[in-house]
Amino acid sequence: MKKIYSLLLISCLLMLSLGAESQPPSPPSNPSTTGGNAPVGSSSAPTGNGTLILFVLAAAYAGRKVYLLRPAVEMK
Repeated sequence: MKKIYSLLLISCLLMLSLGAESQPPSPPSNPSTTGGNAPVGSSSAPTGNGTLILFVLAAAYAGRKVYLLRPAVEMK
């Protein structure tokens, strides 16, 4: 019975969220600029440093996982 109540509660919450719609973005004031209201497809967001940090952290995480999966080598 508890499972049915929780399923009903989750279903109601999901149905309530369908009515919440965001406002459409305001039209760009000047399409030739790459400011805050840049047209879709323009490359105005700097992603170089964040991407590098993401790749370094992912490589470190993967390296640690591989290191932990290796069988321990006995030293004689």
